[in-house]
Amino acid sequence: MDEAPTTDSPLLATEAPGDNAAPFSVSELAGRLKRTVEDAFGFVRVRGEISGWKRAASGHCYLCLKDDKAVLDGVLWKANAAALPFRPEDGIEVVATGKLTTYPGRSRYQIVIDRLELAGQGALMALLDKRRRALAAEGLFDESRKQKLPFHPRVIGVVTSPTGAVIRDILHRLADRCPSHVVVWPVKVQGDGAAAEIAAAVRGFDALPADGPVARPELVIVARGGGSIEDLWAFNEEEVVRAVAGCSIPIISAVGHETDTSLCDFAADVRAPTPTAAAEIAVPVRGDLLGNLRELGFRIERCARRSAERSGEQLEATLRRWPARETLLAPQQQRLDDLADRLPRALRTELSHARAALGQTAGALRPGLLDGAYRRARERLDGLWRVAQLAHPNRPLERGYARVEDKNGKTLMSAAAAKAAGRLKLIFADGGLDANAGGGSGVERAKRPSYLKPAAEQPKLL
Repeated sequence: MDEAPTTDSPLLATEAPGDNAAPFSVSELAGRLKRTVEDAFGFVRVRGEISGWKRAASGHCYLCLKDDKAVLDGVLWKANAAALPFRPEDGIEVVATGKLTTYPGRSRYQIVIDRLELAGQGALMALLDKRRRALAAEGLFDESRKQKLPFHPRVIGVVTSPTGAVIRDILHRLADRCPSHVVVWPVKVQGDGAAAEIAAAVRGFDALPADGPVARPELVIVARGGGSIEDLWAFNEEEVVRAVAGCSIPIISAVGHETDTSLCDFAADVRAPTPTAAAEIAVPVRGDLLGNLRELGFRIERCARRSAERSGEQLEATLRRWPARETLLAPQQQRLDDLADRLPRALRTELSHARAALGQTAGALRPGLLDGAYRRARERLDGLWRVAQLAHPNRPLERGYARVEDKNGKTLMSAAAAKAAGRLKLIFADGGLDANAGGGSGVERAKRPSYLKPAAEQPKLL
């Protein structure tokens, strides 16, 4: 037997008697909630601690604001994030100004932040101390990184506002102490974008070439007048500190008054209490330098005079102990006189020896001896000439022989060579005859060989 259905939990949605409200869709309800929240909280200021700070690739920033009992999501659109006067970090207490809205995609509500400020002086100092400790841990403030300032820089770069009293004070003080060439890089020293301009100026000076159209500074002064910690905050930004610490040019930081301290002061090579003091540190006093030069000149003159006097005294003392000139030269003078006396006698002796040798030689040169030598030389020459005639290659031609030559005058030594030559020349004692190896002939008178010339034409020995 089937049980009767109950009506306590109906399976299908039904309308109760008198209920004429249609059900909302999720999107409709989310939209009404969004309008209700935005109308009720169109302008709010919320104080809390930053947690989970994140910058997306789009430039929008996301964070949470929290206290000890609750957490509120927040979003900072790109344009407002770029205008922040400081860089937010987790753990910093801030005051966010904006409006509440909902994010239907996740059924969450959040604050859209228009302005983000530090929550009072304490929060600002806490952020400053946290950043100082983080940068110090990286070694950016170590004394070992500090550079020595040049004694007298020829070119000084100044990073400051071009319209404030600071640049006038620096230029006036430099002119009073020691006129120098100054290159000013104008920047904003507070407000939006000031930190980026200051860091870019420091890096710009460092990037100047030594031989470029703009003189590269040998010293850089980063300066600003006094003000509150909010006014000086640009010099506490991390990008400024890193630019100053990484600069290869020595830097003097002169930010604020003597009691003001910024992170730029820790990163710089030297901290000056005021901009005017920075100019005094940068260059020596020209008058003092000239006075020192004069004093050094006087000292050099006194030293030179004293050295000359001492050398003169030593010379006089040495001369007193030195033997007299006559005593030193007496042996040499005596030897010179002795040689002068011996020289004429030596010359006469040498002349006598030369005359005797000449007489002996002249006696040996008699004409008869010369004629005998000439006759013997003539006989030897005639004998050599006869041998040469007998050895001449044309001598056999007188006995009926002939010499065979080719057209180039080369003597042929065999019949095969004669056949290969073709045209031949037969040399006889009284001339030559042209011939062919295969027959035919031609006659040409040859010159008489030189060794057959008459005796009258033979060379004579002069």
